[in-house]
Amino acid sequence: MKTFFTFLFVSLFTVSFAQKAPTNDFEISKKWQNLLDKNLTNFEVFIGVPHTSVDIDYDHKSANVHKGTPMGLNNDPKKVMSTIEENGEIILKVTGEIYAGLTSLQEFENYHLKAQFKWGEKKWEPRLNAKRDNGILYHCHGKHGAFWNVWMSSLECQIQEDDMGDFVSLVHARAQVRSSKIGKNLYKVTGEDDALLNYGGKGNPGYCHINKSNEKPNGEWNTIEVICYKNQSLHIVNGKVVMVVLNTRKEIDGKELPLTKGKIQLQCEGAEAYYKDVQIKSIKRFPKNFKKEAGL
Repeated sequence: MKTFFTFLFVSLFTVSFAQKAPTNDFEISKKWQNLLDKNLTNFEVFIGVPHTSVDIDYDHKSANVHKGTPMGLNNDPKKVMSTIEENGEIILKVTGEIYAGLTSLQEFENYHLKAQFKWGEKKWEPRLNAKRDNGILYHCHGKHGAFWNVWMSSLECQIQEDDMGDFVSLVHARAQVRSSKIGKNLYKVTGEDDALLNYGGKGNPGYCHINKSNEKPNGEWNTIEVICYKNQSLHIVNGKVVMVVLNTRKEIDGKELPLTKGKIQLQCEGAEAYYKDVQIKSIKRFPKNFKKEAGL
């Protein structure tokens, strides 16, 4: 009898876990489809290294969250990535308390991604006194934790206060960009010239700023779009193209290879934030209006 109940318990536990486990049967189509659902079944979450200030029972907290032992895959006791429902809408709540990445199980190529995004109020160490920061990583490839022990090698549409739409290349990712603003680790570019923007080495990402902010005041919803076609991509904020990315590629074992597809990661990086209406569809070309605006 004891053996029977043990078997029954294990069976019920397995079924319960399977019902909650993420799946990878999402299929992109030419029509808009929602990536978010209540149980985040199209995603998995990778949790990085908690800061020492985080109230959590974990032996490997660190004052430097870029180093140390990450909590790992689908281990989110603080629920830094979860969904809430408001007025019938499914909303992704990102607490920001521990660095993390919500990663699509599926790889995508030649697609149009759009989402509504807004900031919350809370901020956390180690960015308590820094700008609110988040991001949409795309063409994610390789292992979890490749950058700062949390995110994958990828390209990024930066979501940061006053910098929404900036371009970042993480680890092995490479690209050319168009910009006229210069900052740390940037190549200075003028007019319509292209500059090769590479990973900075020693843990620093390649980074290029937008020319002008087009984001709304904190607390208001912004429309963020990333359109990827072949080896090019566009970052669009509230209907305006703010970054043109060309010649996307990756460097593996000293060789450069095309980078035209990968997973999508939504960041959790020290600031409370919210996403809704995260939608995706396949494309066969850039939309005419954005293509013209981007000068492609």
